[in-house]
Amino acid sequence: RRPQAAGGALEIDAQALERVLAAVHVVMRALREPGAAVSALEVLRWPGVLREDGATGEQLLAAVGEVFAATLTELVAAREREGARLRELLGQRCAGLEALVAAVRARLPEVRARARTRLNERVAELTASIDHERLEQELALLLQRLDVDEELERLTGHIAEVRRVISGGEPAGRRLDFLMQELNREANTLSSKSQDLEATRSAVDMKVLIEQMREQVQNAE
Repeated sequence: RRPQAAGGALEIDAQALERVLAAVHVVMRALREPGAAVSALEVLRWPGVLREDGATGEQLLAAVGEVFAATLTELVAAREREGARLRELLGQRCAGLEALVAAVRARLPEVRARARTRLNERVAELTASIDHERLEQELALLLQRLDVDEELERLTGHIAEVRRVISGGEPAGRRLDFLMQELNREANTLSSKSQDLEATRSAVDMKVLIEQMREQVQNAE
């Protein structure tokens, strides 16, 4: 006999059913309770009594396949949405970093001129007779130590590389993590070398943006 169930046809193994009923009868007689009630549901639960036929198994397999395919499709779509959002956020942070780099670069002429003026004034206070050639050499060395052109160039290069990476379609988590480390290193150097308050503030703002980017990169593939 094949009773119908929600998932399809179910098949009762008649031989297994007979064996179970016979075993139940023996047990009840041994327990001296020959009239004890045994429900049909309890009998059906016995392994091997009730089984799905081949057609139902195929239907179940097909249903599982459909669910898996739908889940996989949704997962891929979710990852694509996540990737698009990540690219948008990192792009915004890159734009912020570029603006800060431009602001620091724009202040360099004024910073250098102010440093030169302060040095000249200080030297004039210390001595009336001075070797101007030696002064120019010392001044050049000092300005070189204070010069942040290289840091700004490297920051610009790293930002451009971040943009290139996020515009590609390949997994980029490790590459972006490395770039975040490089950006943070340059921002720290810029902050330590800067003798200008506004430039120092810009360097701090850079580090804030870089940290935000680093956290977002953890979600990259």
